[in-house]
Amino acid sequence: MSHSETDKQQATASEAYTAVVITVSDRCSRKEREDASGPALVALLGERGYRVVATRVVPDEQPQIEAAIRAAAERDAALVLTTGGTGFSPRDVTPEATAAVCTRMAPGIPEAMRAASMAITPHACLSREVAGILDRTLVVNLPGSPKAAIENVSAVIGPIAHGIKMLRGGQADCAAEK
Repeated sequence: MSHSETDKQQATASEAYTAVVITVSDRCSRKEREDASGPALVALLGERGYRVVATRVVPDEQPQIEAAIRAAAERDAALVLTTGGTGFSPRDVTPEATAAVCTRMAPGIPEAMRAASMAITPHACLSREVAGILDRTLVVNLPGSPKAAIENVSAVIGPIAHGIKMLRGGQADCAAEK
């Protein structure tokens, strides 16, 4: 099976899955800047067959980020993408909020994103994004810039669909898939 055929199958497999996009930004939450990353991620998810059921903009405040992630999981969203708050700024606490609410971590997802992003910019190694599982919801942190967010999630969107299928109780024969 070709790479594009595999991508098409994984995109079709995600059609039944819901997603929530959370933008973490002080400036966007105060309406001082328009959110560009959130809409870019909504468009990409739509192209991949996900149904985006909510978007949210929250400030760089750990309790508010945690509450937004928990609310998405309570809605039984299959996937939560956060964008922003993954750098070195003292206000960048999205990874800490994600780790605080997730019961299991998925370190391979951010490792793969950073590896793919390193081919584009050496600054990729400075991204602190994490991924984890809360109940039946996969939470993935992404950088705040629209370009970086799309590049990062594009590197793992196929494997994410496979992971969600397993998380949601679907049969997945990992050895048979390439």
